[in-house]
Amino acid sequence: MRVRKLEQPRGWAITVAASILKPTLSAATSRTWIDGEKIPPTGGCIVAINHVSHLDPLLSALFVYDHGRIPRYLAKSGLFTNKALGGFLSSAGQIPVERLSRNAIGAYDAAVRAIGDGECIVIYPEGTLTRDPDLWPMRGKTGAARIALATGCPVIPVGQWGAQEILPPYTKTPHLVPRKHIVMKAGDPVPLDDLVARATTPESTAEATDRIMAAITGIVADLRGTTAPAERYDPRATGVRPIGNPHEDARRASHRPRRKRSR
Repeated sequence: MRVRKLEQPRGWAITVAASILKPTLSAATSRTWIDGEKIPPTGGCIVAINHVSHLDPLLSALFVYDHGRIPRYLAKSGLFTNKALGGFLSSAGQIPVERLSRNAIGAYDAAVRAIGDGECIVIYPEGTLTRDPDLWPMRGKTGAARIALATGCPVIPVGQWGAQEILPPYTKTPHLVPRKHIVMKAGDPVPLDDLVARATTPESTAEATDRIMAAITGIVADLRGTTAPAERYDPRATGVRPIGNPHEDARRASHRPRRKRSR
């Protein structure tokens, strides 16, 4: 497993996080990192990854860190409401985003600035944990594509598999025994130069998003050793909640008292 030395100044928050998370994850999991050197060693870039577990940010942070970059995330704004945690995340260079709100544009602007400053932004293009019943990458949101088209930065697709065995989606109890194996693989930069050269339109953004998701899905299929579905799962087409636990609606419906039929 190749690693690349971190040349970038870490700062106190990243130093503390690395000193805690790296030995903890090393003890709790075994890992195979593949082609992580495809992440540019310097300069602004996006690392786009599929999302299968709430552990993903920790594991993908280690993958990026092991290949010489400090990961910056678009993190849920709710994480910043706690003063201590919010201060730590801000010191670590993480970017708050208010999902499904007009204020999300602020996160876009912050991400574009970070790319301009040479940062490595980690994005889950699906926007949340996949709703696909078999955990394949689902239809992507346009955020990563919009940032890429605005900045012209490289987008490195990464597929990962294994975190869901430790902490399945929307569960709280990790399964640490037996020790689970995590695999992450980086791909070549997604070809977007032709779209960057055009004026940014809804059509070019949709095309860029589709290319990013196709690249990620191809890597995941390789890691899983099987063929991905012909069409990516679309939560909107099936009425599944866009964020939050999609199982809660069904649970609430099952406990909702039934109305008596009038005779």
